[in-house]
Amino acid sequence: MAPSSDGPPASYLRTLDCVHCGLCLPHCPTHQVLRIEADSPRGRIYLMRALAEGRVDDAEAIRPFLDRCLDCRACETACPSGVRYGEILEDTRATLERARPKRGVAAWLTRTLLWHVVARQRRLRFLFWWLRVFEVLGLQRLATALRLLPAHVATLAPPVPPARERRPLRTGLHRPAEGTEVRGRVALFTGCVMEPLFGRVNRATLDLLLANGFEVDVVAAQRCCGALLVHAGQPDRARQLAAANVRAFRDADVVINNAAGCGCALKEYGHLLGTDEGRRFAAKCRDICEFLAHEGLTATPRPFHGRLVYDDPCHLCHGQGVRSAPRELLRQVPGVELVEAEHSADCCGSAGIYNLLQPELAAAIGERKAAEIRACAPAAIATGNPGCMMQIDSHMHRSGHSVPVRHPVEFLLPPP
Repeated sequence: MAPSSDGPPASYLRTLDCVHCGLCLPHCPTHQVLRIEADSPRGRIYLMRALAEGRVDDAEAIRPFLDRCLDCRACETACPSGVRYGEILEDTRATLERARPKRGVAAWLTRTLLWHVVARQRRLRFLFWWLRVFEVLGLQRLATALRLLPAHVATLAPPVPPARERRPLRTGLHRPAEGTEVRGRVALFTGCVMEPLFGRVNRATLDLLLANGFEVDVVAAQRCCGALLVHAGQPDRARQLAAANVRAFRDADVVINNAAGCGCALKEYGHLLGTDEGRRFAAKCRDICEFLAHEGLTATPRPFHGRLVYDDPCHLCHGQGVRSAPRELLRQVPGVELVEAEHSADCCGSAGIYNLLQPELAAAIGERKAAEIRACAPAAIATGNPGCMMQIDSHMHRSGHSVPVRHPVEFLLPPP
């Protein structure tokens, strides 16, 4: 992995931007828990640089430290040198995976599910259909009791919604109600997990855009964003999905998404694809809150009388730099008392499928997040990413606090 005769790879050159100042350490969730230098951004950059320079004989020796990184990008926000840590990490993971793919049942299952199920919407919906049957028949509880299903998987997964709530949005153009002034047209990226597990969020996003005067095109040919594949060191497969999405949304002027992880991946298609077409696509992607805060709400949200805690998804605040927009919108909800937990921009421990692959560390991070939220005594919690919604909800329930966890768009809908 030493630099080739054609010149050092870009990811290696980016490691040289790190001056090892240590300002990232207090912001890194794994370093906060483990207090190990190699489990910090600074330490991992040192290891990745050593690997690229050929100073590491066994690449497998550093792999566990890279695997324990949540790729939350909090270090990028804290870094005074502008180190693009996420790109360095993802490129290194890809290099390791190409050179020596992970072995074992868990690694095989992860690769299979991400590419052959999650990346294919029909198969994913079919899987959730079976999961719903499994749940209704009580087989999930039985499998957990017999230890056939890991306890952390059972507690993290929310109940699968009934079929009427899992139905995908109708593709094609949706128009605002007659008499509503049309302010523009947008395309909606519906995502993969959002459709079968949080269909209500997609419907709320569509209804919110229509209520505020926007025509919405739900593009039929869209695919999974590819974020989970990139995180797993499989960018080549992610590029296939990215190229398909660029083609699918070619005629759109604005592409709206409602999942922070997906949105961050879409905005990084320029880097992933390395093409002008990818960069043009990335430039027209907007998070739903980012878009509506800029355009303004014309429909007054229905009242919510209570204390609402907003929690920043990492890939929204650190990955996309969107922080004030959700807060600006939620403050417009009549009757709301918007509050913030301490360290609201810290990771919750979800990070895609991290909480499934690193359950103990993810649980420690998630418990700390839930404790800080509980201290605010909320009536409800708002966060804009499906993984964060599941992780926070799971840890709130574990502590005996049954508080609704919702996407911000669900609080912004006008009265029926």
